[in-house]
Amino acid sequence: MPLGSKLAELRLRKGASLQDVADAVGVSKTHIWQLEKGSSQNPSIDLIRKLADHFNVPLTFLADEDGSTSVADVEAQQFFRDFQSLAPSEQALLKQTIEVFKNRKTQGDGSA
Repeated sequence: MPLGSKLAELRLRKGASLQDVADAVGVSKTHIWQLEKGSSQNPSIDLIRKLADHFNVPLTFLADEDGSTSVADVEAQQFFRDFQSLAPSEQALLKQTIEVFKNRKTQGDGSA
């Protein structure tokens, strides 16, 4: 997935405007729009780093153009890292909560 598509998806998932992202990384709204549309080529590594920090994704995700990792994959990896940082009792509580939601889904829509 090209950089522009990744940026647009990350921004939309976050519910941020072009201006929000631009303000966070210190560039113009137009520059973010151009990056998303693919009309701005070769952004600086500093800008890519700021965007990665802003969206809480690895720098390698934004720099990787082969499309092997999706935004959903990156979010899942971040969730797993966050989960690992919890105390065992907190992990157990989160697991129980997930089971409650899974059971609700199973009971609510009739699927297994």
